[in-house]
Amino acid sequence: MIKVLAIGNSFSNNAMTYLHQIARAAGVDLKCVNLFIGGCPLYTHYQNMLDDDRAYGLHVNGFSTGFKVSIREALRADQWDYITLQQASRFSFDFETFEPYISELAQYVRDYQPKAKLVIHQTWAYAEGGKHLENVEIDHQYQMYERLTDAYARAAEAIDAAKIIPCGEAMQNLLRMGAEVIHADGSHASPGLGCYTLGCTWFETLTGMSCVGNTFRDVNVEMSEDEFILGQNAAHKAVADVKL
Repeated sequence: MIKVLAIGNSFSNNAMTYLHQIARAAGVDLKCVNLFIGGCPLYTHYQNMLDDDRAYGLHVNGFSTGFKVSIREALRADQWDYITLQQASRFSFDFETFEPYISELAQYVRDYQPKAKLVIHQTWAYAEGGKHLENVEIDHQYQMYERLTDAYARAAEAIDAAKIIPCGEAMQNLLRMGAEVIHADGSHASPGLGCYTLGCTWFETLTGMSCVGNTFRDVNVEMSEDEFILGQNAAHKAVADVKL
């Protein structure tokens, strides 16, 4: 079994919506746990770490358990293979908002889980022309994409991360490949193609197995076979192109 813990927010929830099922279809037992606070930035994760606050909803394999836990409790609950960190999307393009919080969190994680591989979850850009881009004062979607990929690369270097899960790259690939709707509300991933592509991206990154040809199809909204293939190809290309 591969065990993955995300210290995240709704974007890691999006990414883990179908991850367990995608892995199972490939014959891989992958335990997916997300520590959830909506919109949570690294600064708040850091404060919760210091306060040992049971502030996190515990989501397992894509579903809420109804329990609340602290970061420390989650770290001690199992022997994790991978532990992911990410910035809130509204700060994801500004590396100055990452530090010193991500380095402090990384050290805390390593103190409790020295054998786990620390991984950066690269989030994605907002939809073109929406209020979310206006709110962060960015003119175009691709500008946010370019800036956040740079910020996450710097963050990965700062904490000596084992991998980057290139979800921002995969979502950008969907647009490059002609997908029209990949967001649910201008920021979160759409419950079909968006979340499916993110799950494929996590699966390939964490297992080293190709998602192309994966047979999982039981998603929450209707998707065409062409969309499943598109999502697989977008994820596969992202993982191939982002080497870390």
